[in-house]
Amino acid sequence: VAVGASKVLCMSVQQASRSKVSVAPLHLESAKEPPLNTYKPKEPFTATIVSVESLVGPKAPGETCHIVIDHGGNVPYWEGQSYGVIPPGENPKKPGAPQNVRLYSIASTRYGDNFDGRTGSLCVRRAVYYDPETGKEDPSKNGVCSNFLCNSKPGDKIQLTGPSGKIMLLPEEDPNATHIMIATGTGVAPFRGYLRRMFMEDVPNYRFGGLAWLFLGVANSDSLLYDEEFTSYLKQYPDNFRYDKALSREQKNRSGGKMYVQDKIEEYSDEIFKLLDGGAHIYFCGLKGMMPGIQDTLKKVAERRGESWDQKLAQLKKNKQWHVEVY
Repeated sequence: VAVGASKVLCMSVQQASRSKVSVAPLHLESAKEPPLNTYKPKEPFTATIVSVESLVGPKAPGETCHIVIDHGGNVPYWEGQSYGVIPPGENPKKPGAPQNVRLYSIASTRYGDNFDGRTGSLCVRRAVYYDPETGKEDPSKNGVCSNFLCNSKPGDKIQLTGPSGKIMLLPEEDPNATHIMIATGTGVAPFRGYLRRMFMEDVPNYRFGGLAWLFLGVANSDSLLYDEEFTSYLKQYPDNFRYDKALSREQKNRSGGKMYVQDKIEEYSDEIFKLLDGGAHIYFCGLKGMMPGIQDTLKKVAERRGESWDQKLAQLKKNKQWHVEVY
C-alpha cells in the first residue's frame, strides 16, 4: 500500500505543479481581430504605475526593470503587441509640444501579471550615456523615457497609446505548432507573454501542445531576464519547451570568441532548419544590431546544406513563418 500511495502522491505533486492559473475576463478571447491604436498620441490614456522592480543582479551591465501598469481594462491588447509611452515634459525639438511616443513591447499576456485583464507589463532597460572622454555618466544625455519609467513609483500616472503592431502576434490556428523565439535583452518581452499564455494560464480556447524553443542572449548570468519563470516551464513541460541561453561575457563559442545568440543558432542549426521546413514559426526581437550577425549565420548554414538562403527566406516570409521586431 505504502508504495502505491507514494506513487499516487508523486503523481499528484506533479499534477499540482502543472495546474494552470485561471484568467479573466474571458471575453478578451472573443475578438476576431487584435485591438489597434485604441488611444492615439493626441489623446493618450492616463494609466497608473502598479510596481517597478529591477530584474537584474549586481553584475549586470546596466539596469533592466519590470514595470506593471494599471489600465483598468481600458487598453486591452494581444500578446506580441506594443504600448506607446509619452514621457512627461516638452519635446526638445518642438518647444511647447509634448514628447514623442516611445514604443515598448508588452511583456505580459492580455490578462496581465494579475490574471485579471487590468494591467500590462513592460520590460525596460535604462538608457544611460557615458561620456567617452571622462567615462562618467552624463544625465543630460540619458534616455528620457526609459529613465522616467524605471524611476517611476507606484501610483504615478503615465500616458499610454496603442496598442500597436501585428507582426509579432502569436499565430494560434494550430495549437501544436513549433515556435522558435530568438531574443536579445529586453527583446524577450513578447516571448514572456507567449510563454505565459502557453504554459501558465488556463486559456480554454488555446491549449498549447506544440514546441516552444527560446534562445535568449544577454551579457552574463546576472543579466538573465525572467529566468526562474522560464526554468519552471522546463521542469513542468519538458516535452513542449526548450530554453537556450547565450551569455556573451561568460561563455565562449566554438572558435573561442564571445557566445552570441547566433552561435547557439548555429549549434542547433540542423534541427532549426528541419523545424522550419516543417512549418515552424521563427521570431526575432531585440536591438537592430542583432540581425546582421544572425542573417550571416543562417546564410552560412543554408550554404553548408546546399540551400539558397535568399530563396529560403523568401519562402518563410511568404508562408508567414518569419517574424521580426527589432529597434
